[in-house]
Amino acid sequence: MRQAGRYMKAGYQVLCEKYPSFRERSENVDLVVEISLQPWKVFKPDGVILFSDILTPLPGMNIPFDIVKGKGPVIYSPLRTANDVDKVREFCPQEAVPYVGEALSILRAEVKNEAAVLGFVGAPFTLASYVVEGGSSKHFSKIKNLAFSQPKVLHALLQKFTNSMAEYIKYQADNGAQAVQIFDSWATELSPVDFEEFSLPYLKQIVDSVKLTHPDLPLILYASGSGGLIERLPLTGVDVVSLDWTVDMEEGRRRLGSNIAVQGNVDPGVLFGSKEFITQRIHDTVRKAGTSKHILNLGHGIVVGTPEENVAHFFEVAKGIRY
Repeated sequence: MRQAGRYMKAGYQVLCEKYPSFRERSENVDLVVEISLQPWKVFKPDGVILFSDILTPLPGMNIPFDIVKGKGPVIYSPLRTANDVDKVREFCPQEAVPYVGEALSILRAEVKNEAAVLGFVGAPFTLASYVVEGGSSKHFSKIKNLAFSQPKVLHALLQKFTNSMAEYIKYQADNGAQAVQIFDSWATELSPVDFEEFSLPYLKQIVDSVKLTHPDLPLILYASGSGGLIERLPLTGVDVVSLDWTVDMEEGRRRLGSNIAVQGNVDPGVLFGSKEFITQRIHDTVRKAGTSKHILNLGHGIVVGTPEENVAHFFEVAKGIRY
């Protein structure tokens, strides 16, 4: 789901000591390529995901931010008014994040056809949540205040993020990404009726826009804790829905329908268990997913502190499965 190697003691964690700023690590082409390739060189998974962050586009939209150790994302001037939204620029990836395109091109050349190169973006509502709240949130009271008291302001912000992320996906595809995952991590903080107003139409706009110019680019949607929204996720038009581990795979497949692929959904915590236990959970997930349109994966990123020999075992078992 997000295998950027953060759990790798001999790789990523050593680089963190040498380059303590997350933005430095994620905005330096050489470091992005090195970090992205670390898990692939060791475990040879089927996908190599760009090392980046969903907030990377923000400075190019006139929204300064940083990622502070122990605090997470910090938006220095949260957006709360129509005037704030007016100052947001639509994103031009070629100008704002040329290092992303360069890193993707290098990754594609490095892995050749041995693995798929994956890009990713943040979904409009999730990006809006960060910039309105000023960072991460427990209750999402500020963005819900905006949504329910000044919906026109929030819709204007969501539209800017929608246009920008559609262009960002196309840019990533043009520079080597063979699939792109859209993270709507906080959409599940919305009730279903509010998801239909503040998230679903914008996700659909992004998919429709991308498919016009890149009809064969697979688009993947992930929303953590999405059990209450499963039937609505395919309405976005994406090709693949990622399920986290709070949804039973068999139930998730039934609710999604047979026309859409599914990714997931082993609990990352399972990798702290015995090798026998890991094997059992993998086979259980594969059995419930059925014999087509399933990308075996975790239900989220690998947790820091996970034994690396257990990660290796996950891949070994997965690669040995044949339908």
